[in-house]
Amino acid sequence: MKKLKLAERLGYGCYDRLLIVNCDDFGSSHSANIATVRGMSQGIATSASLMVPCPWAREAAHMSEGLPLGIHLTLTSEHKGYRWRPLTGGASLRDHDGFFPSTARKVLEQATAADIIAECTAQVKAALAWGVDVSHLDVHMDVLFKSIDLFDIYLSLASDFDLPVRLPSESTIESQGIPFRTQAHSRGILSSEHLIYAWPRLTRDVLFEVIPGLPTGVSEIFVHPVLDSLELQGYDDANADIRMHDAECLIDSGIMNLLKSHGIKLVNYRRIRDIQRKIL
Repeated sequence: MKKLKLAERLGYGCYDRLLIVNCDDFGSSHSANIATVRGMSQGIATSASLMVPCPWAREAAHMSEGLPLGIHLTLTSEHKGYRWRPLTGGASLRDHDGFFPSTARKVLEQATAADIIAECTAQVKAALAWGVDVSHLDVHMDVLFKSIDLFDIYLSLASDFDLPVRLPSESTIESQGIPFRTQAHSRGILSSEHLIYAWPRLTRDVLFEVIPGLPTGVSEIFVHPVLDSLELQGYDDANADIRMHDAECLIDSGIMNLLKSHGIKLVNYRRIRDIQRKIL
């Protein structure tokens, strides 16, 4: 019996081109929350990923009720003046001020596997307790893609909660030599099939470059939408222009027309999760 491709399992043709547009860093600020919900309700965004440890995460969960929402597993706190702490008591996940480390490298140097597992599990469980119908997992700053052992933690968490995942880009897979996709699929964990990595390039430029030649199957692009505000300027002035640009891209009629003219169909992770759980 012929094995169906993911697009076919989603109810589309085997040659259809499907796109997930995911909003990362949901919950990182009030301005990010407003931009993300606007992009999902009025624009092309099809899902978002919640940073559960962030101060604005609870608001994000409340604002996005009913929308496809995954967990942006968070083990770093990268902004100088705006920090967040682990949900758990793991000492190896804290810097000298008690916050998450500022870089992935520092996490790799000091964090224990036990503390990482406990923290990531707590983040998913907290979202579930808030009523979030968690659709998928992905990773803030790619921390869990940095070694085979960390990736195994990621896949184990996905298995425990029966969730699909975002996998690294092809360039990351080639540079690290880790069979990310093979390992995920051997454990029955689904994912998007192609990842469009725009940051720090402008998302609009990247979309106009890649959409005409988008491969068949399920692709994903992730963006970081935040509305222009004193809040944004206060915590990430270095990348504020990119984040504001992404917010506008999601409601850009030119991008909407681009997708339509090339027959791109928008999908979300919730439907992929339901296929993985065999409830469709």
